[in-house]
Amino acid sequence: MISPQTATGEPQPPTLTLTAAFEGIEGSYSHAVLDAYAARRGVVFVPLGCSSYRAVAHAVLSGRADLGLLPIDNAIAGTIREGYDVLAEYELDLLAEITWRMEHRLLGVPGATLEGLREIDSHPVVLAECGRFLGTLADVRRVPVPDTGVAARDVAAAGDPTRGAIASAGAAVRYGLIELADTIADHPDNFTRFVLFRAPNALGLAAEFEPAEDFAVRKTSLVFAVADAPGALGRCLSILGEQGLNISKLDSKTRLGVSGQSSFYVDVDGDVRDERFAEALRALREVTVALHVIGTYDASSAPPRVRRETTIAVDERPAVVPKPDKVAFPKAQRQGEHHVRSRVMVGNVAIGDGNFVIIGGPCSVESRDQILTTAEAVAAAGGVMLRGGAFKPRTSPYAFQGLGWEGVALLAEASRASGLPIVSEVMSIDQVERMAASVDLLQIGARNMQNYDLLKAVGKAERPVLLKRGMAASIDELLAAAEYILSEGNPNVILCERGIRTFETATRNTLDLSAIPVLRERTHLPVLVDPSHGVGVRRWIAPLCRAAKAVGAHGLLLEVHPNPAEAKCDADQALTFADFRAIVGELARIPLQP
Repeated sequence: MISPQTATGEPQPPTLTLTAAFEGIEGSYSHAVLDAYAARRGVVFVPLGCSSYRAVAHAVLSGRADLGLLPIDNAIAGTIREGYDVLAEYELDLLAEITWRMEHRLLGVPGATLEGLREIDSHPVVLAECGRFLGTLADVRRVPVPDTGVAARDVAAAGDPTRGAIASAGAAVRYGLIELADTIADHPDNFTRFVLFRAPNALGLAAEFEPAEDFAVRKTSLVFAVADAPGALGRCLSILGEQGLNISKLDSKTRLGVSGQSSFYVDVDGDVRDERFAEALRALREVTVALHVIGTYDASSAPPRVRRETTIAVDERPAVVPKPDKVAFPKAQRQGEHHVRSRVMVGNVAIGDGNFVIIGGPCSVESRDQILTTAEAVAAAGGVMLRGGAFKPRTSPYAFQGLGWEGVALLAEASRASGLPIVSEVMSIDQVERMAASVDLLQIGARNMQNYDLLKAVGKAERPVLLKRGMAASIDELLAAAEYILSEGNPNVILCERGIRTFETATRNTLDLSAIPVLRERTHLPVLVDPSHGVGVRRWIAPLCRAAKAVGAHGLLLEVHPNPAEAKCDADQALTFADFRAIVGELARIPLQP
């Protein structure tokens, strides 16, 4: 790109053109926010509308978009939890907070009247913001739709004078609608806070955004959990106050799946680069059961970010093609020892976040009683997730192949009853979408590790993926398989060492525990170990569990059955409930590797 010149011949700084992802379509408030921020920042945004908040994050992490925008808070409706949850779930680099006045209009097609409306479409949060006004309209049905742009577009397309939409004045102009009422929010000071973000370690044009150096115009969002005990929250707030840090937002919710604990969203004025903030975080870790820094970003009061001064030169030399071994796994590989390790959220369970996770369950779902009983036992013993196969790839076509979709339904029921997220194997592309609707963690089994079409399909799914190492796969081949998933936009990949096939016949496979430190050095992705498949013999599983934790694994995947002797598959390696409890107890005494 060559710098343009003024009339006097002086070069002008090149204009940045960036793709920006948002939830909705053009004409939505998010689209208007991006347009206004781009003008303020002096850049050009190419809009990329997405179907959901998670799809916005996927677009940024896959490289299809340079930046993403999500709403997190509204002055009337309160916390937009889905926005906070997505920011907390994915590792993202937050850039700036944008506060936008929400000036809602009631729109209709030409010829429509307020008295003639029978249906009003809008985003659910917007409908909540206009509750008082809508309460004055008798016999008018409120219809929640994905976003205000969709509401305006669909009302215009229908041409029905009995349908209206709550959207912006800009949407009215874009879709040829008329304003039937304005200033309809419950309060005139109706603002929504948005957060602009990019992928971590962003390269190219997205890296041009520089954080403000003045910590006074920075803000940090946290989420932490404490036990439901007198003074627990007060201690956390006191720690922040003692460091002179102001809390600008505090919201709570029950920590699902964990009894006796509550989670809190907290926005704090300040920057984690400030030593006072760093000291507060160190103290908070001592009094919380979980703590995650969502990110630090420019507050809405900050001036526009100043782009780095760059000189664009034309290089006539042939481009140098990087060596393949240097760029083989750009998304999976770890960029130096200081590269932040990925943290994958599966339901309410964080993997790779300083906790050692234990997943238990049968090789296959065999009956309702079997899976419900196992889920109860796994949860009682300290397991945090339930495994179970609904579709089973078996060497023999005559072996038990699983219960199929009935098994998926039983797993989902066991999850609801126990509060445990569930992991189950997906075997074909046509199963992915339906499985993702019920299963919290999609497993790619050893036999499918190099099924590249299936890897691409789960890469497009908005569910975390557990990728097992193939029976004869090298570490490079495992990372290459992970790269397929990551390149499609799904950043939530967990690797699993489950043993490889060697000439040794004493065990079912050879559990390659040496792969764990290698993977921890080479990739930022969390790594689990499956010693059940790795050794295939019940009595040898416990020592391998201890070794796996000692060598640096982030967790374990264990087979547990109410009556292993009657298991329809992998009976020799299935643990009893007593075995599982004993292993969990032993592991609690082994220090977690940093």
